[in-house]
Amino acid sequence: MERKFNDTFLKATRGEKTDHVPVWYMRQAGRSQPEYREIKEKYSLFEITHQPELCAYVTRLPVENYGVDAAILYKDIMTPLPAIGVDVEIKSGIGPVIDNPITSLADVEKLGEIHPEEDVPYVLETIKMLTREHLNVPLIGFTGAPFTLASYMIEGGPSKNYTKTKAFMYSEPKAWFALMDKLAEMTITYVKSQINAGAKAIQVFDSWVGALNVEDYRTFIKPTMTRILSSLKEENVPLIMFGVGASHLALEWNDLPVDVVGLDWRLPIREARNLGVTKSIQGNLDPALLVAPWEVIEEKAKAILDQGMEKDGYIFNLGHGVFPQVNPDTLKKLTAFIHEYSAAKK
Repeated sequence: MERKFNDTFLKATRGEKTDHVPVWYMRQAGRSQPEYREIKEKYSLFEITHQPELCAYVTRLPVENYGVDAAILYKDIMTPLPAIGVDVEIKSGIGPVIDNPITSLADVEKLGEIHPEEDVPYVLETIKMLTREHLNVPLIGFTGAPFTLASYMIEGGPSKNYTKTKAFMYSEPKAWFALMDKLAEMTITYVKSQINAGAKAIQVFDSWVGALNVEDYRTFIKPTMTRILSSLKEENVPLIMFGVGASHLALEWNDLPVDVVGLDWRLPIREARNLGVTKSIQGNLDPALLVAPWEVIEEKAKAILDQGMEKDGYIFNLGHGVFPQVNPDTLKKLTAFIHEYSAAKK
């Protein structure tokens, strides 16, 4: 018998009443799952994402193992960059490394365009496969936001303080905005192709934009984000905004054409609402707590749920992604707890 489609997550993104608080976890696909680790012994991240059947399996695993209310496509924010001419390699223990960093307007002008059906057909096939296989929860597609992608493209890899990126932004505004335009075009095309293939929601990861202050965000980033999100809004799927260490930007995000503001653990949900966040909220258990004793996890999750449930339009998540050290049984237990505790309170 076919299982009923669970649309609790979609209802929460729209601020509607739900029977229980929906939950999914960033980096739930892979990381700590034994089945995934076995696959990773044979294949790299890029190799997995290039094999739709395998990628669909990894994406589906946490839904089956944990009972979460949404699946998130297994891939990387770097996935679309090779299509526009960026040589990127994911190096174990380091992260994305780019051999041809952007240093000038001329470098920006060399960047090409993405044609998803030709450049990333495996991503679209994975989405179609998951939709065809009757995934009984919504599939979330995603993209990196221009600042975060630009930080890798300019720094040449991960950075702690984004010195080169900020220096480029301040000293080469013409080149900076040209880069933002290129990345905006790529993002819009890439995300729309995910939606057309069957993604039911989109999360935009501006993981490192918290490095900027509010004034710089408004000047250098917000116009680009408004353009991207306004274009994606036409597709009528929920849009989620998320970054790390970006609590000071919560109101800026609330102002964007998004449906959900994702919070990390630094800003309590009640405080965000008191500040003026009116959109649905997603978050925000510190992922480090997942390796603490269960009693501690339960207490912290309860406190977050109590705040989240003060208003409709709340999705439980972590303040960042699952660590590899987390026991999968903990995520299964936490998911069941969130469902039971919130259903009893509703």
